Amino acid sequence: MLKGIPKIVSPELIKVLCEMGHGDEIVIADGNFPSENFGQRVIRADGIGGAEMLDACLQLIPLDTYSDPNFILMKLMECDEGKIEPVIWCDYAAIAAKHDKNVRIGQIGRFEFYERAKNAYAVIATGEAAVYANIILKKGVI
Repeated sequence: MLKGIPKIVSPELIKVLCEMGHGDEIVIADGNFPSENFGQRVIRADGIGGAEMLDACLQLIPLDTYSDPNFILMKLMECDEGKIEPVIWCDYAAIAAKHDKNVRIGQIGRFEFYERAKNAYAVIATGEAAVYANIILKKGVI
C-alpha cells in the first residue's frame, strides 16, 4: 500500500501513468468499449465505474494545458441524438473541474474515437454500465 494513492488504482495503472509522457493519451473505457481490440495496453478495472476511475486518475496526472481539447468524449451517434442523454458526462465534467482548472472538454465521433484509442498509451477497461461513458485524457506536464 502507498499513502495518497486511491485504492482502486492498481500497481499496473500506477506504472502506466508514470510511464506516460507529456501529450500521451489514456482512455477510460466503459464496459461496452472494445478495449482488447483497440488498446495497445489494456488495464482491467472490472467492477469500477468510470467516474470513480476518472477521479482516481486525475488525482495523479494533470491534463495537457497546451491541447484543446484535453478531455475527449465519444460523441453521440446521429441515431442516438434526442434518444439518449449521457448524464454521466455531467459527472465527468464536475470531476475534471474539481481536479484541473485547465480542463477543455471536446467530443469526437465514435469511429474517430476508436482510431484515437488505437494510438493511446493505454486503455483502462472499467465496468461502467452507462453508455457513451468513454473518455480520452491527454496528459500534461507535472
